[in-house]
Amino acid sequence: IVCLPYAAGHHVGPAASVACLHASYSTDIQPLRKPSLAALKRGTGGRSSFNGIVATVFGSSGFLGRYVCNRLGKIGTQLIIPYRGDHYDVLRLKMVGDLGQVLFLPFNLCDEVSIRKALKYSNVAINLVGRDWETKNFKFDDVHVDGARRLARIAREMGVEKFIHPIILKKGSQCLASKWWGEQAVREEFPDAIIIKPGVIYGQEDRFIRSYTYFWRRQIRAMPLWLKGEQTVRQPVYVADVAAAIVNAIKDPDAVGKTFQAIGPKKYLLSELVDWFFRVMRKDASWGYWRYDMRFDLMFLARVKALEMLSPNTPVGLMHFEGLEMQHTTDKVLPGVPTLEDLGVTLTHMEDQVPWELRPYRAGLYYDEALGEFEDPAPPQVVPA
Repeated sequence: IVCLPYAAGHHVGPAASVACLHASYSTDIQPLRKPSLAALKRGTGGRSSFNGIVATVFGSSGFLGRYVCNRLGKIGTQLIIPYRGDHYDVLRLKMVGDLGQVLFLPFNLCDEVSIRKALKYSNVAINLVGRDWETKNFKFDDVHVDGARRLARIAREMGVEKFIHPIILKKGSQCLASKWWGEQAVREEFPDAIIIKPGVIYGQEDRFIRSYTYFWRRQIRAMPLWLKGEQTVRQPVYVADVAAAIVNAIKDPDAVGKTFQAIGPKKYLLSELVDWFFRVMRKDASWGYWRYDMRFDLMFLARVKALEMLSPNTPVGLMHFEGLEMQHTTDKVLPGVPTLEDLGVTLTHMEDQVPWELRPYRAGLYYDEALGEFEDPAPPQVVPA
């Protein structure tokens, strides 16, 4: 009910006053009913438009979060970006939308008041908060189970229409197991949540491809892998494809309450992938590269343990046993569960993207590639379906 101003006409005043006096209010705690934001759509659909979606993206400063925010801002979404710590970590995300479209808000995963403020005006919530290693302040269960449950519960109480929760595809390590329990918690608190289960994700600043480029991951020029990497099957997916799937899930009314698998188009043995990475970096056998079973390298295992003890909160070179276990976990596709292609995503092939990602790490980078001095590296062999 809107009370019209007196200047609109003296004959309207009494009617408006009566309408205001008879307005009813409720003090009961109920899910908020947000006004229809679709009626507020403006523009042609670009970054300077408003498409009717107000999305709160938790974990926006992470690897996947930056891609999701850019995709959302590109189609005219108004973004609420909660952040923890220094505001400089998320400052660059202001550029993903036009002036006034990207709003920042300090929050803490354990503070319900700050979470409610972040969700007050949103009709979409995306949870991208996660950790690959434990710290003194947050354990795996604190982030992946209790934190996910808290976000889902408050989102439901605040009247959020869609809650999207990406998790890791397979149980295995403590980190992956906690994310699986987090999925169950989200389903209990927000039954209509959209669950996206990605396998290993690669892209700019990832922790998969680049982990093999670090000096700490090698033993001089040799690469230690569990069982030489010949028993681990990976199906990597490009980060931009996962971000596109999240955006499409927001726009798809049939995606509510469903679970999607975010996996790449091809399967590879981990040994084949790592060998191919080093061929792309021009660091093949002639450079000194070779691969062996890490189980028998006690010096390498002792170095990982020492690095964990020296820097428990931030692993040096991503060298920690939890990360090694996740690297050697096989991606298993669940039959009957829809994939990213069901959300209208055209999947990117690794052979088309990885050479660009590894370009800064190539040996002899100062050579002019256009002169044809180097042969094209042989692509990795695909595991038959």
